[in-house]
Amino acid sequence: MAQKTLVKTTLLLFITLLSIALSMTFGSASLDISDVVYCLVGECASQMQQIVVWQVRVPRILVGFVAGGGLAMAGAILQNSTRNPLADPYLFGIVSGAALGVTIATHVFTNNVTVSLPISAFLGALFSIVIVVGISKVLRQMEQLLLAGVAVSFMLSALAQLILFLGEPFATNRVMFWLMGSLARVELEHFYIIASVILFGAFIVLALSRQIDALLLSDESAKTLGVDVDKLRLLMMAICAALTATIVAYCGGIGFVGLMLPHIVRHWLGVTTVPLIIGSFFIGGCFLVWVDVMARSLFTNQEIPIGIITSALGSLFFLFVIYQSRRIEL
Repeated sequence: MAQKTLVKTTLLLFITLLSIALSMTFGSASLDISDVVYCLVGECASQMQQIVVWQVRVPRILVGFVAGGGLAMAGAILQNSTRNPLADPYLFGIVSGAALGVTIATHVFTNNVTVSLPISAFLGALFSIVIVVGISKVLRQMEQLLLAGVAVSFMLSALAQLILFLGEPFATNRVMFWLMGSLARVELEHFYIIASVILFGAFIVLALSRQIDALLLSDESAKTLGVDVDKLRLLMMAICAALTATIVAYCGGIGFVGLMLPHIVRHWLGVTTVPLIIGSFFIGGCFLVWVDVMARSLFTNQEIPIGIITSALGSLFFLFVIYQSRRIEL
């Protein structure tokens, strides 16, 4: 068993490094793998390659990797803590709440966007979680949590659209493009911010991994083992809010990554928290890196927002999961 785990871990790291290296060769400026390797470990052949690799592609790929990994982690945490395989930050209203916060901040704090965006996104995401948890408490049914999240997601999206409709046209156009998700404007400092939040969240989740695994049995079983179910679940949702809000603030609305990738990892590495969280981070990061490659390579001189691609893939995957669960019931 230990040898099998070592093989899977080595393969995961190899896929990650290969994805990062190969993705740097795609883009409007033509680079082959040898050019990339020389730039990374030595000196670039030209000033143009130096600018393309270190100022454009390295920040974009690193931010894309941690953004995809963070969203996949958030989905895995939600799915394990709620025992719902369809749980996702997008469907739970966390992305819509963060998007509402960013929409308000963009129209109000026009001069200090760098500081206001992540704070406003987090407050918006936290607001959505409070509403969802409050509704679930009234209904007293954990099974209704996802439906409450979808309803809250539509409500907060409607509020954001109303603000955009009434707002200043230039700010509205800027937010509309941002809401579709893109890595076109990210910088290296965004990587450090997102990575710091992910490390902090991962440390807490991994420290509480046994308690989260107890939730997989049932709330009653977890309580008999001494787990404060309500506080633990609320803490996990707050961590998901922090992860999602930070990513949304800098990368825009990227949906369904947290739904798809944990399912794949669960079949490959298992359902317990430690391998699921670590595997989701690396596979989610690789996934979004290649989605970004697709977004900037499908059309010449034109870039597709990555949120469009992930939503298209995620909706198909969502239907597939529903179909599979239906077959199991039958």
